[in-house]
Amino acid sequence: MSAILTEKRDAVAILTINRPATLNALDVPTLLELESAFDALAADAAVHVIVITGAGERAFVAGGDIADLDSRQGLAHYLEFAEVIHRVFRRIESCDKPTIAAVNGWALGGGTELVLALDLRIAADSAKFGLPEITLGLFPGAGGTQRILRQLPACRAKELMFTGDHISAQDALAIGLVNRVVPKAETLAVALELAAKIAARSPLILKLLKRTLREGGEMPLPQALAYEQAMIGLVLDSADAHEGCRAFIEKRKAVFTGR
Repeated sequence: MSAILTEKRDAVAILTINRPATLNALDVPTLLELESAFDALAADAAVHVIVITGAGERAFVAGGDIADLDSRQGLAHYLEFAEVIHRVFRRIESCDKPTIAAVNGWALGGGTELVLALDLRIAADSAKFGLPEITLGLFPGAGGTQRILRQLPACRAKELMFTGDHISAQDALAIGLVNRVVPKAETLAVALELAAKIAARSPLILKLLKRTLREGGEMPLPQALAYEQAMIGLVLDSADAHEGCRAFIEKRKAVFTGR
């Protein structure tokens, strides 16, 4: 049975982590399969938005495979697992296409770290989030320590990592970890509705916008503003920018072609 399922609905693709018996825990084979499936969708011009969710009723991704982690030591762990999960999550984070998490259940450890690598997050009202690694004598090692500090207030990020506590979907919404909390049965449908809305925008302009946000976010503000100015110059050289302006003037719906 494949650990990753792929489905396309018009310009939206769904990637499902399909290991419900292990609560969709991430091991190296699953990560490599996820990387391959994601790369294929990232290269598919017909796909404008990618949604990631988990199989089963209980979990989005419940974390890493603890027995597998316990078997690893030092450099072997770094080379065999950490290097792979860092590469895959960074690949997802740096994708030019918008990504959405449909968090249908527990998102603990590596599950929360995957959420942090995705652009937008729709959470089931029953979802749980957390970075419980400290309770195992570990700390987050799939980018979590760095991404969460860049996305949440430092005191909230540190509390989650220092205590290892789980938080509810409503608490995740309150601290800005997710965009929206919805009834569990509606999680994927709401994520797909949001994805379809975004997919109707220009894929070229979304690509340039994501690059501007990603690269500018790593720069000091004066350099980031100059970078934004250069990127909007590229935008104004596109057919889609002029199509959007003309459609507004002519009071009609824009038809974007990605050029």
